[in-house]
Amino acid sequence: MDYSVTAALMVMLISCIFIYMIWDTMYRKHNLPPGPTPLPLVGTLLYIKRGELVNSLMQLWEKYGPVYTLYFGPQRVVVLCGYEALKEALIDRSEEFGARGQLPALEKYTQGYGISLSNGVRWKLIRNFTVKTLKSFGFGKKSIEEKVQTEAMCVVEEFKKFQVVSLDPDKMFMDAFSNVLCSIMFGDRFEYKDEQFTKLLGIAEDCFHVLSSPWGQLHNILPAVMNHIPGPHHKIIDHSEELTEFIFERVKASQQTLDPSSPRHFIDSFLIKIEQEKNDPNSEFNMKNLLVTMHNLFLAGIETVATTLRYAVLILLRYPEIQAKLHEEIDRVIGRDRVPNMDDRFHMHFTQAVIHEVQRFGDVLPLNLPHMVTKDTQFKGYLLPKGTEIYPLLCTVHRDPKCFSTPYKFNPNHFLNEDGKFQKNDALMAFSAGKRVCPGESLARMEIFIFLTTILQHYKLTSKTEFTESDIAPKMAGFLNAPIHYELSFVPR
Repeated sequence: MDYSVTAALMVMLISCIFIYMIWDTMYRKHNLPPGPTPLPLVGTLLYIKRGELVNSLMQLWEKYGPVYTLYFGPQRVVVLCGYEALKEALIDRSEEFGARGQLPALEKYTQGYGISLSNGVRWKLIRNFTVKTLKSFGFGKKSIEEKVQTEAMCVVEEFKKFQVVSLDPDKMFMDAFSNVLCSIMFGDRFEYKDEQFTKLLGIAEDCFHVLSSPWGQLHNILPAVMNHIPGPHHKIIDHSEELTEFIFERVKASQQTLDPSSPRHFIDSFLIKIEQEKNDPNSEFNMKNLLVTMHNLFLAGIETVATTLRYAVLILLRYPEIQAKLHEEIDRVIGRDRVPNMDDRFHMHFTQAVIHEVQRFGDVLPLNLPHMVTKDTQFKGYLLPKGTEIYPLLCTVHRDPKCFSTPYKFNPNHFLNEDGKFQKNDALMAFSAGKRVCPGESLARMEIFIFLTTILQHYKLTSKTEFTESDIAPKMAGFLNAPIHYELSFVPR
């Protein structure tokens, strides 16, 4: 009996060694970038700490350098780190690295439709149409600036109701940014206490929470297993379908009152395009692409901007001296009798530097969305086979010591020259870069500047809590870096 057990164990051991040797040989002969040697079945998943995907990838950056290879189960992933590697891939060689990779947690819903996770002709047509339509409704123009200013003043008025009571500003920020986007997508805004509106914002917030959770991380790196395991990661599909039901009701209402000669919002414009191409069986302008595109814009355009402003406020609570300098610049350039506008930023060098540093330091989307190479590609002396999944880590650009003198500390001087004037830094990639750069970048920049300056124009920000460096440091765990929950008082100036 003992002999049989020993023999069985020996056979298993020899088999495992044999499988490992074959796997190792196959892995190394492709001239791929370096990385930990994968094991059969699990690949290199043992190097990813549970719930700490971003931190794990950054640690591997320190060990293997700016380009390295991982295996999430059988799925090969090449990770790009640092400014030089990401600039070459996303900007200089955007055609080769411009395809969208997989995000399994959402793909069961999107199915390759929409703007965020589509590829090829579909993506080009939908993206070009979306960018053109958003510009027609005021992106980067005075018309949308007035909507942002109005919403910023609504927030200021809301804070007045609380006087100096301590509160969590999260919901108000979400309400305000959502209304700006809703006015473009749906043609009107919602009252902050509207139950349906509150429910939709909860959906958006929970989607990002699940994506960033250990469940969501596992779903994206091991979908073949997680698709069949019950858990909270499946809530993203339920939330997406619920959000789509709301969007579809708005679409049906728009169809009943549509005037093809005068589109009122994004839905109208897309419906007009559908009608224009209804006789083309290959047209990408259909109801499925409309609904998924609206879903993508709604999720991407709300949570990330609100999170950035929450980071800004938390950082100013940690550094009251920086808040005092912002107050001084706002009073000197704008005063307290008019609403800030985008032209003011050209005279507000310190404010611009602080906002850019918030975006760098906060690293709201540290992972970026996955990319994929469109053909066999030589990169940094290695061969990346066609279809290889690419993880361009934005957080490593923002923590690149070659580009930022104190990469792990909040320091507005990263964006100021010797004369104290604002200067851009190409290593800031808060909205990604290249072909897949966020189409809402101009609106997001406008919202952050106008909201922050309008709030500081009227209030001094204080908190009973003394925040530490650890409190403000981004956690670098999953898909979204969100600041800690905090409360503060808005003291009228």
